[in-house]
Amino acid sequence: MINPKRYLVTAALPYANGPLHIGHIAGCYLPSDIYVRYQRAQQRDIKYICASDEHGVPITIRALKEGVSPQQIVDKYHALMKETFSQLGISFDIYSRTSGKTHHDTSSAFFKKLYDDGLFEEKETEQYYDEETKTFLADRYITGTCPVCANPNAYGDQCEKCGSSLSPEQLINPRSMLSDAVPVKKKTRHWYFPLQRYEPWLKEWILQGHTEWKNNVFGQCKSWLESGLQSRAMTRDSNWGVKVPLPDAEGKVLYVWFDAPIGYISATKELTDQWADYWCREDLAAGQAGTKLVHFIGKDNIVFHCIIFPAMLKAHGGFVLPDNVPANEFLNIEGDKVSTSRNWAVWVHEYLKDFPGCEDVLRYVLCANAPETKDNDFTWKDFQDRNNNELVAVFGNFVNRTFVLMHKLCGGKVPKLHEEILDEADKAMIAEFQNTKAEEQSALEFYHFRDALFQVIELSRKGNQYLQKKEPWKKVPGGKIQATSAENQKLIDNCIHICLQLTANLAVLINPFLPGTAKKMLYMMKVVDKMLDWENAGKPNLLRVGYSLRPPELLFRKIEDEEIKAQVEKLKAGLVKPATIKKMEETKSTGNPSSDKSSAGKPEIVYDDFAKLEMKAATVVACEKVKNADKLLKLEVDLGAEKRTIVSGIAQHYTPEEMVGKQVIVVTNLAPRKMKGIESQGMILTAEDSDGKLQLLKPENPVSPGSVVS
Repeated sequence: MINPKRYLVTAALPYANGPLHIGHIAGCYLPSDIYVRYQRAQQRDIKYICASDEHGVPITIRALKEGVSPQQIVDKYHALMKETFSQLGISFDIYSRTSGKTHHDTSSAFFKKLYDDGLFEEKETEQYYDEETKTFLADRYITGTCPVCANPNAYGDQCEKCGSSLSPEQLINPRSMLSDAVPVKKKTRHWYFPLQRYEPWLKEWILQGHTEWKNNVFGQCKSWLESGLQSRAMTRDSNWGVKVPLPDAEGKVLYVWFDAPIGYISATKELTDQWADYWCREDLAAGQAGTKLVHFIGKDNIVFHCIIFPAMLKAHGGFVLPDNVPANEFLNIEGDKVSTSRNWAVWVHEYLKDFPGCEDVLRYVLCANAPETKDNDFTWKDFQDRNNNELVAVFGNFVNRTFVLMHKLCGGKVPKLHEEILDEADKAMIAEFQNTKAEEQSALEFYHFRDALFQVIELSRKGNQYLQKKEPWKKVPGGKIQATSAENQKLIDNCIHICLQLTANLAVLINPFLPGTAKKMLYMMKVVDKMLDWENAGKPNLLRVGYSLRPPELLFRKIEDEEIKAQVEKLKAGLVKPATIKKMEETKSTGNPSSDKSSAGKPEIVYDDFAKLEMKAATVVACEKVKNADKLLKLEVDLGAEKRTIVSGIAQHYTPEEMVGKQVIVVTNLAPRKMKGIESQGMILTAEDSDGKLQLLKPENPVSPGSVVS
């Protein structure tokens, strides 16, 4: 294997249209950070690149929903994501943004070169158009009923409920998200990149040259290539994005997947004047490759990073190509697919507030449970178990016991190693330092981060077993050090010395995964960051004999059942039902949730479907806030013949005092559901106004409790 002279690592550019959730982190940001921290410890020349992707339909859709400009959206979420990455210890060399001048100039120049070289095909096609807003509609601007699962809220490119890839033509009752109008077809002109020209080269480069890629990556590329590539439009009709640098291209911008990967190049330009050393040089002399380019992504981005972007780089010429694209699968949450529209997500910025000082715990759990080869499931119970049973009870326990015993049995100093009395257990424990280093290094080099982390935890587990076998505390008669024989003190010294050297090794080995924890360990050992260099891993003499060490500090805390219960209830309480999503989208897009448009696009039903609902007027007779739930109120309602308890997510819109005495409409034949341990026996109907406030649906004039709504 030819050793590269430089490393260039990129992590997929996140859309600046919302906060980061744990699926983002597990997908590419944590794996890439672990890899980069390891390479830095190896003292290798490496640059770690990322940026906010601030163009494309997701940005404009978010702006539409929030009633603000796209620029306001990207400014808001770029700042939030940058801060979240920093707090979680994701150590980019630069975190840029694609709305900057350097990126616009770089993307424009890239497009212009391909255009000047005659590589684009100019085509006139028919695309969907909103006649009310005079706007061409990207697929994501069109919603309708999914032909596969009948989800009424499917997008023109995908149904988020069943996962089917769609086109607007397949939707039943398609509607424009801008005006709710029925879209029509209209001619428009765009520039297409002829991917099929690069198909023979891509087949040779990937199918013959990169068989070492992960199975999910290689398999998806193989499927695309064997199905045959087609020309792909690289421009869009929009006013938000990098403008097409041609005189006759008014109102057109570069396709987001054309300009976004170029963001890796433009961000590197912003980082260093020597950017071309990383992107444009091979330096094959002296048996060295130039740059090893590695793209860390999620599986939904494989085609763009493995086929489209490499073809663009090949067409342009002069750029290095990716050496590897280690894409992860998806991380589900509590058995269900992450959905930002349904708010089924664990938001990282909220986690950081709820669990201060536990940044490394999230890093640990997401790596230990990483979806490296298949979709995995995050559960709060597993989060608690891994923290309490592995970090606290194994890794943290070993380090703490070692330091406590050192201060109790060795005067708070690193004791001498008496080599003349080392036994087989001592020698085997010391040998594990080097063995673990070799195993972890091999796993990290080949992107097997779960396996690498396992090796470190297993080493700490072996340390606990060694300590338990040696039982140095039993070699102190009556607990008095002064009474300890010279022979016993030597045995104590050897055990504690080996455990302290193991602790130092653990700091080096755990650093790529849990950098905050490694820093705490350095502080306790009173050593500098230089000790974390990879060359020190495996050494049995990192701590100097006679050196005084600080008292122990707990590396991790136990996470209690109440904390986990609160997080599960928070997740469930925040879930937005599909019907609510639809209503919110219609309200945001029109500014006026008129009854005419609120039902447009939904599948037609018969009277018998409606008749299944039992709705009654009720009077609220008592109300209180639900503990540890910001959004929930517990209401007692009078339905005439009976009283019921209902839990409703309206606490941010109404106080308990306001609710008492109000009449509401209740769906009374829903199956009971527990929320925060309270059984809710119905649902109160509300509507969201243009300002985002929930309004209670109620009779125009007071009626008797229990009156049937029909």
